[in-house]
Formats: sequence, C-alpha cells, structure tokens
Amino acid sequence: MIKIPPENFDSSKVYHIYAKDRCLYHNLNVEDFKEKWEMLNIMVGILKTDYQTDDLSYESIGSGMGYPNGSKDWAEPPGGPSF
Repeated sequence: MIKIPPENFDSSKVYHIYAKDRCLYHNLNVEDFKEKWEMLNIMVGILKTDYQTDDLSYESIGSGMGYPNGSKDWAEPPGGPSF
C-alpha cells in the first residue's frame, strides 16, 4: 500500500525524501516529489529490501535559503562592498 503524504502541496516548498535516516532525494519540486514518493513506495512494497514503507519519510522546506530554482530575490546587506 502506498503511503500518501497528508499535506496539501505548496509549489513554493521543496521536499526531501528519507529512508530511515538516509536522505535519498533532496530539493525536489512538487511534481518530482510526487513521482519519486510513489515510485519508492511501490519499490519497497515489491522488491526485497532492508526498508519497509514505514521507513520512508519526507520533510517540506519553505522559502528561504535553498529556495527552488533560485527565484528568490535577496536584498543586499546595508553598507558598502566588503572587498
């Protein structure tokens, strides 16, 4: 059975997928996350692996550092150049 993430997807977030404590995929956009999440759940259910579906987890990260596609406009710090 595929474990469905219980959240509404926000295109401004990026997603990381983990198996136990190991990061398998990082900085995925919504479409890539959904595809990889479904694939991993199917693979774990069909193949003989060291992982169970309960070992799969994810986290979503909002805007800020690592903003998807580098589309965040960062303001220059106050003062002159430091070089």
